[in-house]
Amino acid sequence: MIAPANDLLAPIASVLLVDDDRELNEMLIEYLSAEAFRVVAARDGAAALQQLGRTRFDLVILDVMLPALNGFDVLRRVRETLSVPVIMLTARGDDGDRIKGFDLGADDYLPKPFNPKELLARMRAVLRRSGGEAINNAARDIAIGRLRLDCAILDASVDGDALRLTAAEFRLLEMLMRWPQRTLSRELLTERVLGRRLLPNDRSIDTHISNLRRKLGMQGSSGTEIRSVRGAGYVLTCNDEFQS
Repeated sequence: MIAPANDLLAPIASVLLVDDDRELNEMLIEYLSAEAFRVVAARDGAAALQQLGRTRFDLVILDVMLPALNGFDVLRRVRETLSVPVIMLTARGDDGDRIKGFDLGADDYLPKPFNPKELLARMRAVLRRSGGEAINNAARDIAIGRLRLDCAILDASVDGDALRLTAAEFRLLEMLMRWPQRTLSRELLTERVLGRRLLPNDRSIDTHISNLRRKLGMQGSSGTEIRSVRGAGYVLTCNDEFQS
């Protein structure tokens, strides 16, 4: 059975990004979408309040320096009616701005320029603290047969014996384990694991699959097998003796 692409690409959380920097918005939308977030952008405070008035978001990323209605004013109005988590961005990292933001109800604060990976880590931490069901589910353990993944700390093991995986191998195995018995296309795996589109003659996913098979084989029987489906992709199967 081939897994529906729409289900696999479903976002784990929805984010309202409020910033008047068009290039930054485009970069963050591309980066966060690849991490399975649904991102909606607003370029000023009034547009942000309109979005929040008609759509439920799991998180708001809010720049302080906005035209007309600044980020502090937006946050003040948001907190009158909503408890949605808010991470504030600013080009000024002084203590006064941070204290004002926290006093108004911000959940975290990140000065510009910043590394998108740090923003992603802060987003996940804020969502976990706020009890975001989707992000918590995404971080939980997965176990099939004797194979177990601890997604919170990126740890893989077979019967407690550690598997030494690269980051790409871990993400690939996680995808396959989240959708066992489903065929995942090479196109989908390339987009979700490597963060780019599959190009002609691109064998990167095949190489990672080969390395995964080799490493799993070194641990003996894990109760699972990664099978090739000709012309379709790859599927993780569970041996009969481990089926529930």
